[in-house]
Amino acid sequence: MKLSAFADVCLRTVMVLGAPGVGQLTSREVSELVGVPYNHVAKAVLELRTLGLIEVTRGRHGGAQMTEQGLAFSVGALLRRLDWREDVVDCTSHDSKGNCPLAGGCRLRLALQAAREAFYASLDSLTVKEICETSPAINLLPFPTVRHNV
Repeated sequence: MKLSAFADVCLRTVMVLGAPGVGQLTSREVSELVGVPYNHVAKAVLELRTLGLIEVTRGRHGGAQMTEQGLAFSVGALLRRLDWREDVVDCTSHDSKGNCPLAGGCRLRLALQAAREAFYASLDSLTVKEICETSPAINLLPFPTVRHNV
């Protein structure tokens, strides 16, 4: 199973913001820490804020930080919300000839949907907090000075 690039950026963002001892970070700081362009991180921050995983403060001393709800969020549930694709494979318009001729009675499509759900289900018991606390890679990041809400 391959995650979308957007889901990948969102997971990287929550892992950085959810790391123990990290307060508020700007999107630019997160971008530099995870090696992803700023505009991609900014879109991820917007979506994560909409989902209630992070809170964002604007202004000079602004930034994003994890919420308690965000830390308790299931990784499987988060990936379900971030992956907007309906199917693992695109059965429509696969080439210039139109839809796949097998689409009407295809069992593979249903099997792939079940496999994707099984993938997400295997991550349901894992929380965002758990992936942040147990990742030794987080400790290797050169975090900027931690800012707490003023």
